[in-house]
Amino acid sequence: MDSSNWEVPKYSVTEVSPKRSKYCVCIPVINEGLKIQAQLERMKYLAQNIDIIIADGGSTDNSLTLDVLANAGVRVLLTKQDYGKLSAQLRMAFAYALQQGYEGIITIDGNNKDDPNAIPAFIAALDDGFDHIQGSRFIRGGKAINTPWARLIGIKLIHAPLISLAAGCRYTDTTNGFRAYSRRLLLDSRVAPFRKVFSAYELHYYLAIRSARLGYRIKELPVTRKYPAKGPIPTKISPLKGNSLVMLTLFKACLHKFDPPQEKRIR
Repeated sequence: MDSSNWEVPKYSVTEVSPKRSKYCVCIPVINEGLKIQAQLERMKYLAQNIDIIIADGGSTDNSLTLDVLANAGVRVLLTKQDYGKLSAQLRMAFAYALQQGYEGIITIDGNNKDDPNAIPAFIAALDDGFDHIQGSRFIRGGKAINTPWARLIGIKLIHAPLISLAAGCRYTDTTNGFRAYSRRLLLDSRVAPFRKVFSAYELHYYLAIRSARLGYRIKELPVTRKYPAKGPIPTKISPLKGNSLVMLTLFKACLHKFDPPQEKRIR
């Protein structure tokens, strides 16, 4: 594995316990406060079967103390010390995980919306040789609880159809960050995920499309995502600027603007 040309944000590593498993679950967070603490408590029993890695974007809420991490069985805390948002955090986490020798990486958001009980199913799918595994609340066995109507319309009528068209593969829940990736997919030079172009919301969209276009094994798994019945929607996407960026990123991904430079020249 040659990582000399990887573009990875600067970050610090706080190791809480040694590597124990062949897969890891990476949780990107930024100032999630009590939500991430509650989620880690829910995931505590899974720490015996999969290593938990926190990919912190630079939180200032003091929610991830060593006591919290150790009590939840977290293996390591990565703290980004560079610019970039979600995709930068994912590049950081993926680079660390691959360099640590993990054979597959599961991602789940850190705002306690997702039910982590689906993680064993993701592990089983990785064991079965799947390379891109997408969690979906819209297939049989999945549950979408209290999902805002605007989100439902955006996913079902815009986001999922466009990603599916660009990928040549049907997806049903393309904004869901509950996913898994194989080591071979992330290390493929035709994928090349370790580029600075992936800074905000690009990487998940790109990998869904690119993995299908390259013929990797893809699968959707049923998951549960629950929004609060009352109060603000737990999201880092602002209504105007954030959603505009999501749409722009979606169109770029579907037009294959994030493909590696050599692939664009081949076309």
